[in-house]
Amino acid sequence: MNTLSTRGQAPVVTLSQAIAAGLAPDGGLYMPASWPALSGEDFAGAHSLPDVALRLLQPFFADEVIAPALPAICSTALAIDPPLVRFGAPNDYLLELFHGPTAAFKDYAAGFLAGCLSALPQGDKPLTIVVATSGDTGAAVAAAFHNRPGFRVAILYPDGRVSPRQAHQLGCFGDNVRAFKVDGSFDDCQALAKTLLTDAAFRAQLPLGSANSISLGRLLPQAAYYAHAALSHQRATGNVLNFVIPTGNLGNALACLLAKRMGLPIGQLVLASNANTVLPDFFAGGDYHPKPSVATLANAMDVGAPSNFERLQYLYPDTETLRHTLRAEAVSDAQIRAAIVRTRDERGHVVCPHTACAADVLDRLRARGEPGDWAIVATAHPAKFPEVVEPLVQHTIAAPPALAAMLARPSGAERLANDAAALQGRLQNW
Repeated sequence: MNTLSTRGQAPVVTLSQAIAAGLAPDGGLYMPASWPALSGEDFAGAHSLPDVALRLLQPFFADEVIAPALPAICSTALAIDPPLVRFGAPNDYLLELFHGPTAAFKDYAAGFLAGCLSALPQGDKPLTIVVATSGDTGAAVAAAFHNRPGFRVAILYPDGRVSPRQAHQLGCFGDNVRAFKVDGSFDDCQALAKTLLTDAAFRAQLPLGSANSISLGRLLPQAAYYAHAALSHQRATGNVLNFVIPTGNLGNALACLLAKRMGLPIGQLVLASNANTVLPDFFAGGDYHPKPSVATLANAMDVGAPSNFERLQYLYPDTETLRHTLRAEAVSDAQIRAAIVRTRDERGHVVCPHTACAADVLDRLRARGEPGDWAIVATAHPAKFPEVVEPLVQHTIAAPPALAAMLARPSGAERLANDAAALQGRLQNW
């Protein structure tokens, strides 16, 4: 399938080429030139996540170099069916996306992207994956590419603005993975990555790729777990499932919207933001104004310039149509704390600060009389944030085995100035 840049100033490329490049040369984000129209009948007999993903993604990869490897990529990267469990009250559900190797939803898409890039022809030099992270992406990408021949990973994260356990994960891999703690915010890290990815001269010297949600190789597989959850729910209940999705850079929420646009039985979508209110302000009727991010308890959502908003505008050039398609609400740190306690007491679940944002928004929707079946998306295991969660729930939270193993490894990261030239020098002298 051909792909186009959201900015319209780059050549048309195949999906495989777009995945290899990450970012379009005009600075835009790649989007498929067309979208398949699907129905429940297209998924007859497909019940596991790998099977649903294969049916969903085959139209995109049908004529691609990656196509022969697609079944194996889906079965490996998407092997864990995410549980959709009751969330206390009738018609309320929790979609648990944190059962992968780094206990965060990013594991699914990172593993899929690693499989896609491994299926492409390899050059003489290793491909350096440059990834900016606000907490969870970097570890998931590191786990997916760790010791894969032909790849190196450079993780950029904002120094002091990820949780201690997230920071430990980012620095615990070694070998072909390096972690850089940047003097700045996530938006600064993202800007550094984009600067390198759009520098044609530097990329001619050093092959680069991206693993952020700017990559279609990460965005498309995320649509699969929403398709799986929605199909499973409709088969079991006959009802359409609505979602409340914690969001920062908009990749996870956009993936759900894409699944809905392709015909999956998905109802309303509401975005749960933290105190970074760029999206809630826009959907409430204000102008879209990126601004410096502020640090919150839900640090993986601390984004002041969500890059995937460009894709939303590409899909919905009419602002009012976009505002009728999605809603967004902001959740303060005080509301996050209260939601963690309330969710434990009233719903019997302990959630991470990001999931707590969605829980708080769902409580608001129900208080306003919102009907229907709703699922909130649990994006990370609460054990990744003991400093926030444990004092509130007043007990320790056991880390899942894979996370515990990572925390037992030594960890270290290099300091990096917020400067593209400094990053280029580190990568050239790797």
